[in-house]
Amino acid sequence: MDPLDLKEFEWKVKVRQLSIDDYDALVKMQQRCFPGMSPWTRDQIESQIKVFPEGQLVVEIDGEVAASSSSLVLRYDRTTAWHDWTQVADNGYIRNHSPEGDTLYGIEIMVDPKYRGMKLSRRLYDARKQLCRERNIERIIIGGRIPGYGDRADEMSASEYVERVVAKAIHDPVLTAQIANGFALQGLIPNYFPSDQASRGYATFLEWRNLEYQASRTRRYHAAFEPVRLAVVQYELRRINNFGEFTQQSEFFVDVAADYKCDFIMFPELFTTQLLSCVESARPGLAARRLAEFTPQYLEFFTECAVKYNVNVIGGSQFVVENEKLYNVAYCFGRDGTIHKQYKIHITPSERKWWGVSPGDFVNVFDTDSGRVAMLICYDIEFPELVRIAAAKGAQIIFVPFNTDTVEGYLRIRHCAQARCVENHVYVAIAGCTGNLPFVENADIHYAQSAILTPADVGFSRDSVGAECNPNIETVVMDDVDLEILRKHRESGSVQNWNDRRKDIYRVTYEENGKTFEV
Repeated sequence: MDPLDLKEFEWKVKVRQLSIDDYDALVKMQQRCFPGMSPWTRDQIESQIKVFPEGQLVVEIDGEVAASSSSLVLRYDRTTAWHDWTQVADNGYIRNHSPEGDTLYGIEIMVDPKYRGMKLSRRLYDARKQLCRERNIERIIIGGRIPGYGDRADEMSASEYVERVVAKAIHDPVLTAQIANGFALQGLIPNYFPSDQASRGYATFLEWRNLEYQASRTRRYHAAFEPVRLAVVQYELRRINNFGEFTQQSEFFVDVAADYKCDFIMFPELFTTQLLSCVESARPGLAARRLAEFTPQYLEFFTECAVKYNVNVIGGSQFVVENEKLYNVAYCFGRDGTIHKQYKIHITPSERKWWGVSPGDFVNVFDTDSGRVAMLICYDIEFPELVRIAAAKGAQIIFVPFNTDTVEGYLRIRHCAQARCVENHVYVAIAGCTGNLPFVENADIHYAQSAILTPADVGFSRDSVGAECNPNIETVVMDDVDLEILRKHRESGSVQNWNDRRKDIYRVTYEENGKTFEV
């Protein structure tokens, strides 16, 4: 089998500024989202783009407009007619936009019905919030539809309806999402969109406050910290009947990570061996290649999961057959639809004996929206040279999916991962399997205590453990790692292992693409 072309599985997802070339697609989407309501005119869109281009956004998936939002900036005034969007937004032309204002007013967010359930509105809300942080804008105000109210208008008043939605007794497709994105209900506006029959003309008055806002400052504010939220899954292997059961169990954890607004979630090495419990048994070498046949489905599933839940997913690792050779490969599925991979470089004696795994040759470091990261699979973390190479390439976080059968095997991973943090001023996250797979050769028992580890110095966790699972139970733990503290630690930590290396008497050299490099 030739190597799989990952481009075939990637989704091209990006948030970008709206352009007038999007107008036709925007109107068609608006008609699908709000049937019966008048869509934007070309003059309105041209004016919005001319006056405040940064506030007019779209989410594009594989070249198709999937969601959009429009906004302007105003000076907050309690007497402003916030109940009348035509006045607040200049009837959609936003010529009243005030660049020095303190309030971002959201005119509209819409998601194409084809892409609902993909959490695209969260991306747009996050982009608005980031705009507020960058421009030191104090708040976001929106008037939100309540399209679920129309079906219940004969049962209760609009105020009763929104109170029950806020109390989570009722789900509204718009208001529920807005509350989940940090907006607080401030009131109810009648006759906001009289033509919006689904909402019976009502809208909610919602506000989000920028906690980083600084009053009366003369220069832009730069955050003193750069938190990245990591989640590691301690995954229990158990017998399953089909690939659908595997995806159901996996998607649950990605959903959890999304609920907690994680930037990354990591699964263990070869947790996909669970799939061997639902196929005809075979000798270990053949079973491993049978497992590799699931790789296209695995790639499709986790690519969609990462985009849908807006989380970067380290998908553990999976067997892949390329040019008749079997490899153990870790994948990072970006929430922008991209895919990166890392071959396992050091093969354990049991992997070689039972499965016939071949080694990879390169340490890959790649950019994400939350820092530069590398993936090293299990045994690879026990070789300090690899993390030296990754750190030299700029890696800030090392993800280590592992799979060990005994306490001793786990401790080798744990102690070496902790040492790599100290040696290279990086964070290391480790995620392993628990549970049993009877009659699956070389994958029958498992031991793990997954963790997020930090350097040992002032500013980090006292015991250099950001978060840690209880041993051998299925669970997930999370922690915020700070990339700015990491940078300062490397430059001015109590000890500076990276800077104090004696390269006059030792150094790491490695070969890559026919060239020799030195660390």
